[in-house]
Amino acid sequence: MAGAVFGMLLLFVFINFGSLPIKSEVSHLDGEQTFSTSKVSTEEVHQNQVPDTSYHHHRETFQDEERADPAELWTSPESRSQQYETPLVESQVEEGGQSEAPATRNGLAESGQPPKVNDRFQEELVIRPLLSGDVYSSFQFRTSWDTDLLNKQKKVSHFRLFPKSLGQVISKFSIRELHISFTQGFWRTQQWGPPFLPAPPGVELWVWFEHTVQDVDTSWKELTSVLSGIFCASLNFIDSTNTIQPSASFKPLGVANVTDQRFLRYAVLPREVVCTENLTPWKKLLPCESKAGLAVLLKSEKLFHSSFHSQAVHIQPICQDLQCKKTSWELRQTLSIVFDLHATGQSKREWSLFKMFSRTLTEPCPLASTSKVYVDITETPKGDDMIEVAPAVTLQMHAVVLGDRRKYMVYDLMTPEPYGSLRSLNILLKWKLQDSEEMLPPILHAERYVGGYGLQTGEIHTLIYNNHPFRAFPILLMESVPWYLRLYIHTLSVISKGRENKPSYIHYRPSKDRQYPHLLEMLVQLPPNSITKVTVQFERALLKWTEYPPDPNHGFYVSSSVLSAQVPSAVALDANHTTEGPLFTNLFPIMEESSYFMRVYTEPLLVNLPTPDFSMPYNVICLTCTVVAVGYGSLYNLLTRTFQVEEPSAGLAKRIANVIRRLRGVPPL
Repeated sequence: MAGAVFGMLLLFVFINFGSLPIKSEVSHLDGEQTFSTSKVSTEEVHQNQVPDTSYHHHRETFQDEERADPAELWTSPESRSQQYETPLVESQVEEGGQSEAPATRNGLAESGQPPKVNDRFQEELVIRPLLSGDVYSSFQFRTSWDTDLLNKQKKVSHFRLFPKSLGQVISKFSIRELHISFTQGFWRTQQWGPPFLPAPPGVELWVWFEHTVQDVDTSWKELTSVLSGIFCASLNFIDSTNTIQPSASFKPLGVANVTDQRFLRYAVLPREVVCTENLTPWKKLLPCESKAGLAVLLKSEKLFHSSFHSQAVHIQPICQDLQCKKTSWELRQTLSIVFDLHATGQSKREWSLFKMFSRTLTEPCPLASTSKVYVDITETPKGDDMIEVAPAVTLQMHAVVLGDRRKYMVYDLMTPEPYGSLRSLNILLKWKLQDSEEMLPPILHAERYVGGYGLQTGEIHTLIYNNHPFRAFPILLMESVPWYLRLYIHTLSVISKGRENKPSYIHYRPSKDRQYPHLLEMLVQLPPNSITKVTVQFERALLKWTEYPPDPNHGFYVSSSVLSAQVPSAVALDANHTTEGPLFTNLFPIMEESSYFMRVYTEPLLVNLPTPDFSMPYNVICLTCTVVAVGYGSLYNLLTRTFQVEEPSAGLAKRIANVIRRLRGVPPL
């Protein structure tokens, strides 16, 4: 009985006095002994252990110490919608670059509001079935950061979502805008229609520097070497012989405070081959890399088994608000792919995420504010398409894309609705289309080819198509021709509908051997429903034998022509269009209600030059060695040979007799 009473007494004391002050010695600071007391309960200990577990999980999953800090926590899919009662608070970076950690309690600032986040990340995927039976996929990852990377006095030292490598490049070289693309294949406009993100084959790089840069050429050369290491590409081959300074093309796309063309540099390497070693560093620039979100679909074994592949990085300043009192830095990483389902053995017009990428979507990037997939379900004008999408969602939207109103089905990956019970999203689309259906020709289209015969002279022909039935509009044509093709600028002709079409603006900079290429820019008015032909003659130069590439008989590449134009739009811009719309709608800036800006690239040219017989030295060496071996060898034998008198050999009878004598032990004859 006494034992039971004593046990109940202990239980009562434990329940009412379970949380007792605990005194613990912390440390000796400056010779003074300090103590701290804290009231610890079982519940609080459990709550404080939860973020620690998440932190270690985060560090094991994303080991990128240059860009991430301990505040970048992400949880498993089962608990990504939950928030801890005591979350870690990320330190904020002010405009001066100083990192400050506000006083917080339970994850909130002293003012009671959550700490402000000055960088954001968005991701989206647009999937569009093409009339040719192919499937076009366009990835876009956008990172914006409200900071000043060009402040030399207060450098930014803490990076969260924005890649540190690119941020340091912007600060070091005082870059205002940077645009670089890696493209394998050629976009077939007549079969696929106009592209979302136009880019020429090979590598294209154009940069706007700040007006404070003293020596632009030196900064350009150093920048190409740095980017060559970041993207594992041969950008170090960019030099003065393939770099131009356009006078009217490639205006700034972001907030422009520098419009002097002296601070612009443009170069193309049409022969550069894009492969896995370029894709890997591109994916590492993403906050989640390829471990979560839409980037899990970016596997090289599928991406490079396609008809067209283009990846790009665009860095530019943008406005934070409508008044544009402050600017932010925007990083857009884009990836465009065209899958040929017939070449991959899928003759039916149906596709799914798993068939194209061998992966499905399970969760968004935990660091992304938005993550969406748009599927184009627009019907043809005849309305005879039968489109079936699975899983079906109720969220749909309309957007004006390249002058055409399109209809999209929207999958919001931030909500659990698209995943279903299997927690996996595998979008399936089936459609039936008559083979006789012809795609409407694009309003603006261009082609280019080399004419003439022989290896001395030739002609460059550029055909520009304006397929609009009644609207004429101007285009800005830019040609960059290597110095070893010497242009005869007096032979330049522009013909439209059988008549001469005189350009309203011409800028021509002749080349200088082994120093810089030709640059030709023209502003031409295209009549409606017409074909404009631009022709110029050239002469092939003779190169030094050390200037030929290892395979000179393959030919020499000439970079694509660039056309910039305000193309008439059949659909006006929506009145409720805002910056909060899909990312892909911002790729087509509409200056007016009836037109939108568009850039078109032609095919690169492959030109043969007079090539010497590089096997001739080998033939000369072989012939010389043969003559030396025959002539000198015979003479050497005559001079060094010694002659001896040799007795005639004995007959057969004498040899037999000597054998018998040896058997008898008698000396031979």
